[in-house]
Amino acid sequence: MKLVIGNKNYSSWSLRPWLLLHAFGVPFEECIESLAGDDLTERLLLHSDSARVPVLVDQDLSVWDSLAICEYLNEQYLSDRAWPQDAKQRAVARAVVAEMHAGFAALRQHLPMNCRAQREIEISPAVRRDIQRVDAIWSQYARQDSQGDLRLFGSFGIADCFFAPVVMRFVTYDVAISDPAQAYLNSLLAHPSLQQWLADAQQETEILPEEEVGTDRG
Repeated sequence: MKLVIGNKNYSSWSLRPWLLLHAFGVPFEECIESLAGDDLTERLLLHSDSARVPVLVDQDLSVWDSLAICEYLNEQYLSDRAWPQDAKQRAVARAVVAEMHAGFAALRQHLPMNCRAQREIEISPAVRRDIQRVDAIWSQYARQDSQGDLRLFGSFGIADCFFAPVVMRFVTYDVAISDPAQAYLNSLLAHPSLQQWLADAQQETEILPEEEVGTDRG
Protein backbone atom coordinates (compact mmCIF):
# COMPACT_ATOMS: atom_id res chain seq x y z
CA MET A 1 0.00 0.00 0.00
CA LYS A 2 1.30 3.45 -0.96
CA LEU A 3 0.29 6.92 0.20
CA VAL A 4 1.18 9.76 -2.15
CA ILE A 5 1.51 13.02 -0.26
CA GLY A 6 2.79 16.54 -0.78
CA ASN A 7 5.40 18.52 1.07
CA LYS A 8 5.00 17.86 4.81
CA ASN A 9 5.57 21.48 5.71
CA TYR A 10 2.59 22.74 3.73
CA SER A 11 0.30 19.87 2.69
CA SER A 12 -2.48 19.89 5.27
CA TRP A 13 -4.66 17.48 3.29
CA SER A 14 -1.81 14.95 3.17
CA LEU A 15 -1.31 15.06 6.93
CA ARG A 16 -4.73 13.61 7.68
CA PRO A 17 -4.50 10.09 6.19
CA TRP A 18 -0.76 9.92 6.90
CA LEU A 19 -1.44 10.55 10.58
CA LEU A 20 -4.16 7.90 10.68
CA LEU A 21 -1.89 5.28 9.11
CA HIS A 22 1.13 6.15 11.24
CA ALA A 23 -0.76 6.39 14.51
CA PHE A 24 -2.40 2.99 14.07
CA GLY A 25 0.81 1.36 12.88
CA VAL A 26 -0.48 0.34 9.46
CA PRO A 27 2.48 -0.44 7.14
CA PHE A 28 2.60 1.77 4.06
CA GLU A 29 5.02 3.21 1.55
CA GLU A 30 5.34 6.98 1.64
CA CYS A 31 5.69 8.75 -1.70
CA ILE A 32 6.33 12.50 -1.46
CA GLU A 33 5.69 14.68 -4.49
CA SER A 34 7.09 18.19 -4.65
CA LEU A 35 4.31 20.77 -4.83
CA ALA A 36 6.47 23.12 -6.89
CA GLY A 37 7.36 23.12 -10.57
CA ASP A 38 5.54 23.56 -13.86
CA ASP A 39 5.19 19.78 -14.19
CA LEU A 40 3.17 19.38 -10.97
CA THR A 41 -0.09 18.48 -12.68
CA GLU A 42 1.58 15.97 -14.96
CA ARG A 43 3.33 14.28 -12.04
CA LEU A 44 0.19 14.09 -9.94
CA LEU A 45 -1.82 12.69 -12.86
CA LEU A 46 0.44 9.65 -12.69
CA HIS A 47 -1.22 8.82 -9.36
CA SER A 48 -4.81 10.00 -9.83
CA ASP A 49 -7.06 11.68 -12.37
CA SER A 50 -7.76 14.34 -9.74
CA ALA A 51 -4.15 15.60 -10.00
CA ARG A 52 -4.22 16.26 -6.27
CA VAL A 53 -2.70 14.80 -3.13
CA PRO A 54 -3.16 12.76 -1.05
CA VAL A 55 -3.74 9.56 -3.01
CA LEU A 56 -3.88 6.08 -1.51
CA VAL A 57 -2.87 3.24 -3.82
CA ASP A 58 -3.79 -0.21 -2.52
CA GLN A 59 -3.06 -2.86 -5.17
CA ASP A 60 -5.40 -2.00 -8.07
CA LEU A 61 -7.39 0.61 -6.10
CA SER A 62 -6.68 4.34 -6.12
CA VAL A 63 -8.47 6.64 -3.65
CA TRP A 64 -7.83 10.38 -4.00
CA ASP A 65 -9.77 12.24 -1.30
CA SER A 66 -8.52 12.56 2.28
CA LEU A 67 -11.85 11.66 3.90
CA ALA A 68 -12.50 8.82 1.47
CA ILE A 69 -9.01 7.49 2.19
CA CYS A 70 -9.60 7.59 5.94
CA GLU A 71 -12.97 5.86 5.58
CA TYR A 72 -11.41 3.13 3.45
CA LEU A 73 -8.57 2.62 5.91
CA ASN A 74 -11.01 2.46 8.80
CA GLU A 75 -13.09 -0.22 7.09
CA GLN A 76 -10.31 -2.31 5.60
CA TYR A 77 -7.45 -2.04 8.09
CA LEU A 78 -8.67 -0.60 11.40
CA SER A 79 -11.75 -2.70 12.17
CA ASP A 80 -13.82 0.49 12.49
CA ARG A 81 -11.70 1.75 15.40
CA ALA A 82 -11.20 5.20 13.88
CA TRP A 83 -14.76 6.31 14.66
CA PRO A 84 -16.55 6.27 18.04
CA GLN A 85 -18.23 2.96 18.74
CA ASP A 86 -21.42 4.57 20.02
CA ALA A 87 -23.78 5.24 17.09
CA LYS A 88 -24.84 8.70 18.23
CA GLN A 89 -21.28 9.79 18.97
CA ARG A 90 -20.18 8.36 15.63
CA ALA A 91 -22.82 10.44 13.84
CA VAL A 92 -21.69 13.62 15.58
CA ALA A 93 -18.02 12.82 14.88
CA ARG A 94 -18.81 12.36 11.21
CA ALA A 95 -20.68 15.68 11.17
CA VAL A 96 -17.72 17.46 12.77
CA VAL A 97 -15.29 15.91 10.28
CA ALA A 98 -17.54 16.77 7.33
CA GLU A 99 -17.72 20.36 8.60
CA MET A 100 -13.92 20.51 8.72
CA HIS A 101 -13.59 18.82 5.34
CA ALA A 102 -15.90 21.23 3.53
CA GLY A 103 -15.75 24.45 5.53
CA PHE A 104 -13.47 26.92 7.29
CA ALA A 105 -12.53 28.62 4.02
CA ALA A 106 -11.25 31.80 5.65
CA LEU A 107 -9.02 29.87 8.03
CA ARG A 108 -7.59 27.80 5.19
CA GLN A 109 -6.98 30.78 2.94
CA HIS A 110 -5.45 33.23 5.39
CA LEU A 111 -3.65 30.85 7.78
CA PRO A 112 -2.04 28.25 5.51
CA MET A 113 -0.28 25.35 7.20
CA ASN A 114 3.42 26.10 7.49
CA CYS A 115 4.98 23.82 10.09
CA ARG A 116 8.45 25.36 10.04
CA ALA A 117 7.32 28.97 10.53
CA GLN A 118 6.54 31.09 13.57
CA ARG A 119 4.49 33.99 12.24
CA GLU A 120 2.29 36.91 13.22
CA ILE A 121 -0.75 37.72 11.11
CA GLU A 122 -3.74 40.02 11.35
CA ILE A 123 -6.87 38.02 12.13
CA SER A 124 -9.84 39.12 10.03
CA PRO A 125 -13.43 38.83 11.34
CA ALA A 126 -14.07 35.86 9.02
CA VAL A 127 -10.98 34.04 10.27
CA ARG A 128 -11.93 34.86 13.87
CA ARG A 129 -15.34 33.26 13.34
CA ASP A 130 -13.66 30.09 12.04
CA ILE A 131 -11.28 30.07 15.02
CA GLN A 132 -14.18 30.45 17.42
CA ARG A 133 -16.00 27.53 15.80
CA VAL A 134 -12.92 25.31 16.06
CA ASP A 135 -12.53 26.36 19.69
CA ALA A 136 -16.14 25.38 20.38
CA ILE A 137 -15.71 21.95 18.75
CA TRP A 138 -12.53 21.17 20.66
CA SER A 139 -13.96 22.44 23.94
CA GLN A 140 -17.17 20.45 23.57
CA TYR A 141 -15.90 17.13 22.26
CA ALA A 142 -12.36 16.67 23.61
CA ARG A 143 -12.30 14.02 26.35
CA GLN A 144 -9.66 11.95 28.06
CA ASP A 145 -8.84 8.58 26.55
CA SER A 146 -7.72 5.55 28.55
CA GLN A 147 -4.21 7.01 28.87
CA GLY A 148 -5.44 10.39 30.02
CA ASP A 149 -4.75 12.14 26.71
CA LEU A 150 -7.35 14.50 25.29
CA ARG A 151 -8.84 13.19 22.06
CA LEU A 152 -12.01 14.15 20.22
CA PHE A 153 -14.82 11.88 21.38
CA GLY A 154 -12.46 10.19 23.83
CA SER A 155 -10.41 8.05 21.47
CA PHE A 156 -7.88 8.89 18.76
CA GLY A 157 -9.40 8.64 15.33
CA ILE A 158 -10.39 10.36 12.11
CA ALA A 159 -11.73 13.44 13.90
CA ASP A 160 -8.33 14.12 15.47
CA CYS A 161 -6.61 13.57 12.13
CA PHE A 162 -8.84 16.11 10.44
CA PHE A 163 -8.15 18.79 13.02
CA ALA A 164 -4.40 18.10 13.23
CA PRO A 165 -3.60 20.62 10.45
CA VAL A 166 -5.53 23.25 12.41
CA VAL A 167 -3.34 22.49 15.43
CA MET A 168 -0.33 23.20 13.22
CA ARG A 169 -1.85 26.47 12.00
CA PHE A 170 -2.69 27.68 15.49
CA VAL A 171 0.86 26.98 16.64
CA THR A 172 2.43 28.74 13.64
CA TYR A 173 0.35 31.89 14.01
CA ASP A 174 0.13 31.81 17.84
CA VAL A 175 -3.65 31.85 17.78
CA ALA A 176 -5.30 32.62 21.10
CA ILE A 177 -7.98 30.10 22.12
CA SER A 178 -9.79 29.11 25.30
CA ASP A 179 -8.12 27.05 28.01
CA PRO A 180 -10.08 23.84 27.22
CA ALA A 181 -9.28 24.15 23.50
CA GLN A 182 -5.64 24.88 24.27
CA ALA A 183 -5.46 21.78 26.46
CA TYR A 184 -6.69 19.67 23.53
CA LEU A 185 -4.24 21.35 21.15
CA ASN A 186 -1.33 20.64 23.49
CA SER A 187 -2.37 17.02 23.93
CA LEU A 188 -2.78 16.30 20.21
CA LEU A 189 0.43 18.17 19.36
CA ALA A 190 2.30 15.83 21.72
CA HIS A 191 1.07 12.72 19.87
CA PRO A 192 4.19 10.80 18.72
CA SER A 193 2.94 10.51 15.14
CA LEU A 194 2.23 14.21 14.85
CA GLN A 195 5.65 14.93 16.34
CA GLN A 196 7.20 12.67 13.66
CA TRP A 197 5.43 14.58 10.89
CA LEU A 198 6.63 17.85 12.40
CA ALA A 199 10.21 16.59 12.64
CA ASP A 200 10.10 15.49 9.00
CA ALA A 201 8.72 18.89 7.97
CA GLN A 202 11.55 20.65 9.77
CA GLN A 203 14.06 18.76 7.60
CA GLU A 204 12.49 19.87 4.33
CA THR A 205 13.97 22.75 2.36
CA GLU A 206 11.36 23.36 -0.34
CA ILE A 207 9.72 26.78 -0.10
CA LEU A 208 6.37 27.72 -1.63
CA PRO A 209 6.30 31.54 -1.57
CA GLU A 210 2.51 31.71 -1.80
CA GLU A 211 2.23 29.81 1.48
CA GLU A 212 4.69 32.04 3.36
CA VAL A 213 2.29 34.58 4.86
CA GLY A 214 2.61 36.85 7.88
CA THR A 215 5.70 38.27 9.54
CA ASP A 216 8.26 36.41 11.61
CA ARG A 217 7.76 36.41 15.35
CA GLY A 218 10.89 37.58 17.10
